[in-house]
Amino acid sequence: MTRLLLLARHGTHGEVDHVLSGRSEIALSERGRDEAAGLARHLAGVDLSAIYASPRRRTVETAVAVARPRGIDVVHAPALDEIDFGTFTGRDFVALEGDPDWQRWNAERGSARCPGGETMGEAVARAVALLSAAGEGTTLFVTHCDVIRGAVAHWLGLRFERMFQLGCDPGSVTTLALDAHGGATLVALNERPSAFHPLI
Repeated sequence: MTRLLLLARHGTHGEVDHVLSGRSEIALSERGRDEAAGLARHLAGVDLSAIYASPRRRTVETAVAVARPRGIDVVHAPALDEIDFGTFTGRDFVALEGDPDWQRWNAERGSARCPGGETMGEAVARAVALLSAAGEGTTLFVTHCDVIRGAVAHWLGLRFERMFQLGCDPGSVTTLALDAHGGATLVALNERPSAFHPLI
């Protein structure tokens, strides 16, 4: 039987595109709660075997919006946690642009380490280990943008430096189909419920 992995990014919060929130406990904004509700409606007809979420507040809130109408529990999964950005965490993106370590991290995602934090490979390895162990049927994993893009890059054989070419909007869903040999097919990338704003 096919194993489908639905990789959902959490909804919008007040620091999206402004601050590198990392492993902070920031909550969803009003827009983010609307996106989470839209995700729940989008998946209402999908028979989910389980719902896993990164332990961050924003991912759990997004996952609960899907799980609550189904009467099932969200499994908190540290393997889906945001990348440990180390000393980058909590800094404004404008300020980060002038930091040579930040420039190196983004230019050399395959080898660079966040100062005091993880490498991209370490973050992806823990996430892929969990995703690969998914049972039969369709499983929802609510996590973070770079974790999703990194996992997709892993299965497509892309260098991590190319992961920025993969769209991953707040509240979106990316679908992978796992085969019996550990490979995966990308079924859908950055799919957004119709309630979301259109592409500009």
